[in-house]
Amino acid sequence: MECIINRRSQFSASHRYWLPELTEAENVQQFGACTQFPGHGHNYVLYVSLGGELDEYGMVLNLSEVKQVIKREVTSQLDFAYLNDVWPEFQQTLPTTENMARVIWQRLAPHLPLVHIQLFEHPELWADYQGNGMEAHLTISTHFSAAHRLAHPDLSYEENSEIYGKCARPNGHGHNYHLEVTVKGEIDPRTGMIVDLGALQKVIDDYVVEPFDHTFLNKDIAYFAKVVPTAENIAIHIRDLLQQPIQELGASLYKVKLIESPNNSCEVYCNQTTSNSATTQVGEPILTSV
Repeated sequence: MECIINRRSQFSASHRYWLPELTEAENVQQFGACTQFPGHGHNYVLYVSLGGELDEYGMVLNLSEVKQVIKREVTSQLDFAYLNDVWPEFQQTLPTTENMARVIWQRLAPHLPLVHIQLFEHPELWADYQGNGMEAHLTISTHFSAAHRLAHPDLSYEENSEIYGKCARPNGHGHNYHLEVTVKGEIDPRTGMIVDLGALQKVIDDYVVEPFDHTFLNKDIAYFAKVVPTAENIAIHIRDLLQQPIQELGASLYKVKLIESPNNSCEVYCNQTTSNSATTQVGEPILTSV
């Protein structure tokens, strides 16, 4: 029986975004506050996913041995280190979150049957890498607070109550929504970035967080005047708002995850095919609710 197992590790390290071939002004324009000398630090959390057949002892691998491999090849070298200097790969390509995930994969691949590397720089920024050359995923997590009412405009209050329960009550109710936006792209071989992180954050803020925050979605967001603002429909609308501006930044929107409450969330995946001049969405989005 094939199975995937996951091992969590952590390390603390510092880094600096600075390219010597650029002027100080050019570095600041490219990397912002991350250029400040002598760098800044993070408490990194690393998840290593491994796949294989179960052995006679009911294991894919002995996790004690996995722990030692990760410690020997990665965490013992990176913990309390200045990343720009610790590995030669980070002198060629800056130690961004996405590039670190790629290089960690390369370091572990000769020793472990990897299927997925996930690296958290902090709880609101992480990267995923699956061994696909320079391709990686980067996720930004953010939040907004809003109210909504679940009621189809063509149905009576009684009919809406039958479908939506308490959520159909006339004056609505609110949530602290948590939003995760995942983009996909090629890691730049020099900067280590899929996309300008500051520009991506600004797009999410400008198109979603600021317009949606502290609103009554049904009344303040024109789209929801006729569309019921379920978590699924909100996620779809966020996807539609973000796809083009993210594409203009040079990346592709991969997934939108909207967490309505600790018990309810949904995900919308963006399946895309890229031609020479345009990106076309194919198929229907995949929605999951928990």
